Amino acid sequence: MAARSNARKRAFQILFEADQRGVPVREVLADWIRHARSDDRQPPVNAFTMDLVEGYADKVKRIDDLIVTYAVDWELDRMPVADRNILRLGAYELIWVDETPDAVAIDEAVQLAKEFSTDDSPAFVNGLLGRFKDLKPNLRRSES
Repeated sequence: MAARSNARKRAFQILFEADQRGVPVREVLADWIRHARSDDRQPPVNAFTMDLVEGYADKVKRIDDLIVTYAVDWELDRMPVADRNILRLGAYELIWVDETPDAVAIDEAVQLAKEFSTDDSPAFVNGLLGRFKDLKPNLRRSES
């Protein structure tokens, strides 16, 4: 499972970089792939990382709308950048990646929050993704 955890971490880093640079996430993914091919010291971007990033890119508007709707008293642009991107990745995997058990998607997002964000972030990420888990059947049905 460490390989999937590392793939999630890379996907988060790609989302984070895209957010910080203000460029499309697919552009950053392409940069990472190109860099890994030209530099033997860089690990390749594995298929699971690419699937997560591409999947998120396909659902970006829906995911951001869900976060804004259910993150009570939080605007997306006022959230810490790490939290925003952990939630984006976690929401995508939780709602649309059927092969990942819900508890695993949530736990992995919480672990990323522990590693990359504030002391309050793991509880925030856990709470919001837990809400998405409870609403998952309706969220998929009402997809726009």
